[in-house]
Amino acid sequence: MTEQMPIEDLISGAAQDAGGWLGSLPVAQLATGADGTIVRWNRAAQELLGYAPPQIVGHHIADLLHPGADRSLGRALWETAVTGRGVMGTVTAWHQDGHPLELEIWACPVPSRRHGASAVLVFAADAHAARRIRGSSAVWDGLFARSPVGIAILDTQLRFLQVNPALEAMNGLPESAHIGRRLAQVLPEVNAEDMEDAMRQVLATGEPVLDRRRSGRTPAEPSRDRVWSCSYVRVEDPGGRPIGVIASLLDITEQQRDHVEAEAGRRRLALLSEASVRIGASLELERTAQELAELAVPQLADAATVDVLDTLARGDEPGPGLAGGVGLRRLGKAPLTGSAVIGILAPLGRTLVFPAAAPYTQALAARRPFLIAHLDEQAVASAARHTSKPAQLLPVGVHSFMMAPLIARDLVLGVATFYRTSPVGPFGPDDVTLAGELAARAAISIDNARLYHREHETAVILQRSMLPQHITPPPGIEVAHRYLPASDVNEIGGDWYDVLRLPGGKAALLIGDVMGHGIAAAAVMGRLSASVRALARLDLAPEALMHQLEATLDDLADPMIATFLYAVIDPETGRCRITRAGHPPPAAVSPDGTVSLLDLPPGTPLGVGGTAYSTTDLTLPPGSLLVMYTDGLVEARGSDIDERLAELTRLLAEPPRSLDQLCDSLITHLVPASADDDIALLVARIGTDPHTPPPP
Repeated sequence: MTEQMPIEDLISGAAQDAGGWLGSLPVAQLATGADGTIVRWNRAAQELLGYAPPQIVGHHIADLLHPGADRSLGRALWETAVTGRGVMGTVTAWHQDGHPLELEIWACPVPSRRHGASAVLVFAADAHAARRIRGSSAVWDGLFARSPVGIAILDTQLRFLQVNPALEAMNGLPESAHIGRRLAQVLPEVNAEDMEDAMRQVLATGEPVLDRRRSGRTPAEPSRDRVWSCSYVRVEDPGGRPIGVIASLLDITEQQRDHVEAEAGRRRLALLSEASVRIGASLELERTAQELAELAVPQLADAATVDVLDTLARGDEPGPGLAGGVGLRRLGKAPLTGSAVIGILAPLGRTLVFPAAAPYTQALAARRPFLIAHLDEQAVASAARHTSKPAQLLPVGVHSFMMAPLIARDLVLGVATFYRTSPVGPFGPDDVTLAGELAARAAISIDNARLYHREHETAVILQRSMLPQHITPPPGIEVAHRYLPASDVNEIGGDWYDVLRLPGGKAALLIGDVMGHGIAAAAVMGRLSASVRALARLDLAPEALMHQLEATLDDLADPMIATFLYAVIDPETGRCRITRAGHPPPAAVSPDGTVSLLDLPPGTPLGVGGTAYSTTDLTLPPGSLLVMYTDGLVEARGSDIDERLAELTRLLAEPPRSLDQLCDSLITHLVPASADDDIALLVARIGTDPHTPPPP
């Protein structure tokens, strides 16, 4: 037979397992006969006063009192038994180990069926502990009743035992609707499972859980989601066993909304900051449009397209307007793959034509963002007459749609379109504002790209028109030349070269570089080129020609300077007279392949003023090469100029080839795919070397 559990332990354990609160205050229970003789003494009495039952049963209850205490307890108990009234009071008992102990006692009569006299049932507890619990209880009751924080007490099975008025108001249910039920039963539209997991964790570990978020809807506000900050603390009995959980809840819906809005604002600012860095840095129309589409996905939309007026994409001006409809070329699209939405939309490079009555055209003509927050069959019906695409978007999950026109300098340049399929909700006013700001920044970049392209083309055309169109060198000189414009309109400028016939069978070879960029530098280069052609035919000495060019620059409203290299060559004798004005030194290649950079006085650039130029006389053997170039050929970012000049001489020392092949080789090896500066190159073979075979 198994040992039976004492009834007190059985009751206490059952109460604790049920989530009860027994055991918070140890209470001794004893019983006396009508004459005050102790007839029952439980374990709590033994723990409270130290006496085992055999030591105390049969003694008068007055024997428990402190020797100096009032001995009227027996009379009070007797009166209780006789009159049938209960008594409550404070007495000083005598503990077995010899110290006094103040007790609160409660006594009530128990009628005896056999003798008619009443026995007395007495309950006793440590008076100090009782007063402490009563004080704590008073504070707790006040806090519980008046606190604006929602408070709930739950048992170990996570059933509500008590809720305060604040929580009743939060949940919209009275206390009676909570008691005995679990959270999921009371509030099915909140994340109850997550909350109960947190409370089980607290019961198991004893560690509080703080600021766990509960969200959802309650009967207090059934049509609106709210958020609460919940904290859970385990409650224990004196033995350390868990007997329940205290939950405190604070409604933080407004703070959460403010936080979410602040976070959304930070994300918008971050996106706009990223847009200012990423969009338009290349000044290329197609790349700028694609950058806008890629920036919007997935931070703003699940898919995006960017369409630019077809006239702009062709390099023309925007056009007369939208009254007759609009043609748009798709230059941006994201994501490029892996999206059912993108598979439906027109591919990159496709030109889309919309009549004047189409919603697409009307949205552009309105010059403001267009939003369909909830895309459905009714919303796409107006566009069905013009295209089937909108109706095809519904089955793949597109539920929200917006367009933002691309407007810069009061010109409509195109439109960006955004699609949402994710369950985050429809586009809202904040999304429309963000899309408009992104579109505005992209429009400025697209317009800058348009203007850049136009200015770049203008500068290139001007530059090329001022270079010699047909070079016919005198007999005895063979020439090849190249001009390579810079990739950036800001770098296109005043590089030029020329070959002129002079009296007596001589020739002038010249190359120069106006130190400026853009159309202004190209125009100055044109003036210098025309001046050199006129002055050279007068057969002026090189020094005199330099001073005349200085005067030409002095006549300009804005100061400009230029480097210049001028060589007068007699092909019959190989005699050369070379003057240098701050220009890179020319290279000479002898018939035997020896390469040298000619050691000439560097001079100062034209336009500096106050310079006396000097001319160097030298003779080149028949078949020698004279290589003249601008600094764009030998200067590169991050490279040492001496190393670049060494590379030039190495390339010139390679086996003989045609002059055109030599020019191509120099450009290929010394210039990257995208040149940072204009490059002009002029190569001349002086006379004929009888030992050198003709070039292939």
